Amino acid sequence: MKVDRIRLRNFKCYGEADLDLDRGVTVVHGVNGSGKSTLLEAVFFALYGSKALDNRTLDDVITTGADDAEVELEFTHDGRAFHVERHLTLRGDRASTTKCVLETGTETIEGARDVRAEITTLLRMDADAFVNCAYVRQGEVNKLIHASPGERQDMIDDLLQLGALEEYRERASDARLGVKTVLDGQREVIEDVHGQVETKEEKDLHERLNGLESKTAELGEQIGNYESQREHAQRTLETAEDVLDRHEETRAEIETLGDEIETLRSKISETERDRDDAKDEIRSLESRREELEEERSALLADSDLEDGADIEAIESHIDDREKRDDELRDELEEVHVSITETNGNADRLREEAADLESRASDAREEIADLESRLEADEETITEREEKLADLDGEIESARATFDDAEVAFGETESYLESLRDDRDELVSEINDVTAEIKTVENAIEEGTALLEAGKCPECGQPVEDSPHVNVLDDKRDDLETLEERLESLENDRDELDERIERADARRESERRLERLEENRENASQLLAEKREAVQERREQREQLRENVETYEREVAEKREKAEELTDEVETLQAEIGEINSERGEISTRLETLERLTEIRDERAERLNEIETLRERRSDWRTLNDERREQLSDKRDRKEELEAEFDEERVATAREDRESAREYLEKVDEKLTELRERRDEVQNAIGAVENELDELDRLRERLERLRERCDRLESLYEEAETLQTTYGDLRAELRQRNVETLERLLNETFDLVYQNDSYASIDLDGEYRLTVYQKDGEPLEPEQLSGGERALFNLSLRCAIYRLLAEGVEGNAPMPPLILDEPTVFLDSGHVTQLVSLVESMRNLGVEQILVVSHDEELVGAADSIVRVEKDATSNRSRLERRSPPETSLLTSET
Repeated sequence: MKVDRIRLRNFKCYGEADLDLDRGVTVVHGVNGSGKSTLLEAVFFALYGSKALDNRTLDDVITTGADDAEVELEFTHDGRAFHVERHLTLRGDRASTTKCVLETGTETIEGARDVRAEITTLLRMDADAFVNCAYVRQGEVNKLIHASPGERQDMIDDLLQLGALEEYRERASDARLGVKTVLDGQREVIEDVHGQVETKEEKDLHERLNGLESKTAELGEQIGNYESQREHAQRTLETAEDVLDRHEETRAEIETLGDEIETLRSKISETERDRDDAKDEIRSLESRREELEEERSALLADSDLEDGADIEAIESHIDDREKRDDELRDELEEVHVSITETNGNADRLREEAADLESRASDAREEIADLESRLEADEETITEREEKLADLDGEIESARATFDDAEVAFGETESYLESLRDDRDELVSEINDVTAEIKTVENAIEEGTALLEAGKCPECGQPVEDSPHVNVLDDKRDDLETLEERLESLENDRDELDERIERADARRESERRLERLEENRENASQLLAEKREAVQERREQREQLRENVETYEREVAEKREKAEELTDEVETLQAEIGEINSERGEISTRLETLERLTEIRDERAERLNEIETLRERRSDWRTLNDERREQLSDKRDRKEELEAEFDEERVATAREDRESAREYLEKVDEKLTELRERRDEVQNAIGAVENELDELDRLRERLERLRERCDRLESLYEEAETLQTTYGDLRAELRQRNVETLERLLNETFDLVYQNDSYASIDLDGEYRLTVYQKDGEPLEPEQLSGGERALFNLSLRCAIYRLLAEGVEGNAPMPPLILDEPTVFLDSGHVTQLVSLVESMRNLGVEQILVVSHDEELVGAADSIVRVEKDATSNRSRLERRSPPETSLLTSET
C-alpha cells in the first residue's frame, strides 16, 4: 500500500492543506507544536475513522471556531487505486460524520461502519493492529517492550491472524459440547419413546378393532329394518294428508263462491243506481242549455248584430274591435314615448345650461388665480437671476484655488487611491515582520527554557551531545534586525498617512466646486423653465376669457329651447285623453262579444256531457247483463261442490293420519338411539385406529432417533478431533512464527546496531524477549539504556513488519511504515543507527516510509521533505514541500 495524497480542511490545526506523497522515505519536518504529528493522525483517521481517536471524540478533530471538517485520502493498494472521503459537521456541542465514502474503482461503499470494515479487510488489520505494526506513534516507541508477555503474544498473534485459529478451536470446543448436550437429550427421548411403544403394544389393539367392527355391522342391520318400516308409515301419512288437503280446498272454494255471488249481486244493484243518477243529470244539463240560449238572445238584442248572427260574424266583430284597440294602444305608446323623450331633452338642456354656467364660473376663478400666480412668477424670475450671478462669482473664486496645486484638477481621486494602495502594501509588510518577530521571540523563549533545563534549544537533546547550543545568539541578532526593519516601515506609513490626509482635503474642495457648478446649471435651467411657465400661463388666461363668453351665449340658447319642448308636452298629454276614451268604448263592446262566445262554448260542452252520460248508461246495462250470467254460473258450481262433499272418507283419513304420526314419532326415537350407539362404536373404532397409527409413528420415530444418535456420536468424535487439530496447528504456526521473528529480529538488530556489547536476542514461545551480551550474560529489555531500548523496540517493530510481508510469500500489500518522532529517546549515535534501520527497511522492499522528526540527520536522509510551519497570527499550520539535500545520508550510503 502507498499513500498518494492527503487533503485536509479544518482538521485540528490545519485550515486548508493538500499534500502529494511519493515512494521512498518522506520526512515531515518542523518545530515542536507546528502540526507534524497531526498530518499522520489525519492519514490514520481517514482509514479508520473514530477508531483512530483513542479516548478523544469527533469534536476534537474539527478546528476550533469552525463548524465542519473534511479529510480526503487517495492510496494505491495491491495494484488498485482507492479514494476515501470523510466529512464532519458540528451540531450544537457534538460532532457527527455526515459523509463517509470509499471509492474502490469497481464500487462505492458508504457509511462509516461499512468503510472501516472494508479497510480492515483490505489491509488485513484493524486500527489496533495498524498501530502495533505499521504506525509507531509518538510516545509509544517502547510499547511492545513494556507490554507483558501475554499482551505481546496477543498483539503479535492478532497481527499474524493466529487469533483466528484460537477462535476456531474455541468454536470447535463449543460445538463438541453442544453436540454432547444434544446427544444426551436424544438418548433420554429414545427411552421415553420406547416406553410409549411397549405401553401401546400391551393393549392388544387389533383384537379390540375386530370386536368393534362386528358390533357396527349388527347395529347397521337393525337401523335398516326400522328405516323400511318408517318409510311405509310416511307414505300412509302423506296419503291421508292429501285427502284432507283436497277436502279443505273444496270447502274453501265453496266459501269463496258464496262470497263472489254476494259481491255480484251488490255490484248489479249499485250499477242500476248509477244509471238512474245519470238519467237525472241528463235532464239537468238540458235545462242549463235552455237558460244559456235565453241569455244569448238578450245579448244579441242589445248589440248591433242580427238576431241570427252566427259565430263567424261574432268573431269578425271581435277581431275588428281588437285590431282597433291595438292601433290605439300603439298610438298611445308613441305619444308616451314622445312625452318622455321631450321631457328628457328639456331636462338635458337645462342640465347642460347649468353645467355651462358652472364651467363659466370656474373659468373666471381660474383667471383670477392665474393673474395672482403670474405676479408671483415674475418676482421669482428676478430672484433666480440674482442667485445665478452669485453662483458665477463663487465658481470663479473656487477655480482660482487650484492654480498652484501639485495635482491637476480632476485627478485627485486616482492619486488618493494610489496612496492608499501603497499604504496597504506597507501595512501587509509590517504584519509579516510583526509575525516573524513573534515567531523568533517564541523560539528564543522556548530555547531559553530548554537551555535552562540542560537541553539543546534546537533538538531538545542534552547540551553536551548537541551541536546546536549557540543558536540562541543567532536568533537574537535576527530579532534586532527585524525590529529595526519594523521601525523603518512604521515611519514610512506615518508619512503616507499625512499625504493621504492632504489629498482627502483637496478631493473635498474638488467635490465642492463640482457641487457649485451643478447648482449653477440647475439654477439656469430652473430660470428658463420659469420663463416658459409664465408665457404659458398668459396664453392660458386669454383662452379662459374666450371660453367664458362662449359658455354664457350657449346657456341662453339652451334655456330657450327647453321652454319650447315644455309646450310640446302639454299638447301630447291632451291627445292621450282622447285615445283612452275611445279605448273604453271598445272594451265594453268586446266584453259582450266574448260572452256570446263563452255561451256558445258552454252549450256545446253541455251537449257533449249529455251524450257521454247516455253512452255510459248503455255500457252499465251491458255490464249488468254480463254479471247476471256470471252469477248463474257460480250458483251452479256451488251446488256441484256441495254434492261431492263425503264426510265418512274424511273421517277415515283423519284416523290414518293420527296413527302414522304416532308410529313415526316412536320409530324416530328408536332410530336416534341406534344411530347414537353406532356412532359411539365407530368413534371407538377411530380411536383404536388412531392408536395403531400412533404406534406405527412411534416405532418410526424410535428408529429415526436411534439413527440420529449414531450420527451425533460420530459428529461428537469429529468435533473433538477438529478442536485438537486447531490447537496443534496454532501451536505449530506460533512456533514457526516465533523462530522466523527471532531470526528477522536478530538480522535487523545486527544490521543497525554497531555496539559489540550484545551478541543476540532470544524470543521464546511465549514471546518473552531476552538480550544476550557478548559474555553470555542475559538481560531483560528493560535493563537496556533509553536509546538502546528505543532502538531495540524499533527493530522489533520492523521485524514484525517483515514477518507479515514474508508470511504471504513476499507479496503482502503492506501499509507504509510510519514513524512519529522516533528520535525522542535517541542520542546522536543512535540516530545514525536509526537512519541505517530506515535504509535497511527500504532495501528490503518497503515501498513507502513516513517519518515525523525535527532531527537534521533524518532530514538529510530523506528522499523528500515536507516542511510544516504554523502562522503565529492565525495559529494555522501550513505545508511546504522542499527538495532534500543534494547528498542525503541514505543516498550516499547506498
